[in-house]
Amino acid sequence: MIAWILVGGRLTLSSALAVLPRPDLVVAADGGARHAAPLGLQVDVWVGDFDSSAGMQLDAPREVHPTAKDETDAELAVRVALGRGARELVFVGAFGGRFDHAAALLLGGVRLARGGLDVRLTSGDEWAWPLLPGRPLALALPPGATLSVVGCTDLAGLSLSGVRWPLAGADVPLGSGWTLSNEVSSDSAAPRVTVSLGGGYGLVTALYSAS
Repeated sequence: MIAWILVGGRLTLSSALAVLPRPDLVVAADGGARHAAPLGLQVDVWVGDFDSSAGMQLDAPREVHPTAKDETDAELAVRVALGRGARELVFVGAFGGRFDHAAALLLGGVRLARGGLDVRLTSGDEWAWPLLPGRPLALALPPGATLSVVGCTDLAGLSLSGVRWPLAGADVPLGSGWTLSNEVSSDSAAPRVTVSLGGGYGLVTALYSAS
């Protein structure tokens, strides 16, 4: 089952969103509910403490939580999605807004992927995919798109192809800028970006708005 989780960051409507798999379930996390109408989505569950959705009207069942809680609204939405059987999670509205929430969401995406889930995050113009050892990524991205690999730990054996500056078995220390701001190749013989990792955990991010 595929769940879209609408979170409270920025959303840029773009043709690139058309490549996303259509949801079987839509869960809005508090203020992320504002993305439903522009995306033409019917929300199945609206969850959170509702501190960022004052005055917002939405015809959806609510799951209300106190403001003083140990989980973010996005985490509560994930819990709902997993409880209904979702195995693929698409976070929409993932970038922008408060840094602490965005960072927690991205790192949480890595944790969820480590648990065996298929995870991607987007705001329509920015995208991210967790990168784990032994689970290579093959991404169809437009030529010229900006692509980065951001380590959540030291990275071992990083290989990257289909880009302007490929890598083969590179070891990248935590916090290095070496793997930032690469470019997707315009070579028609390499239409896909492939990324693999021998050890550590990270995120592959891309910046583009149209396919």
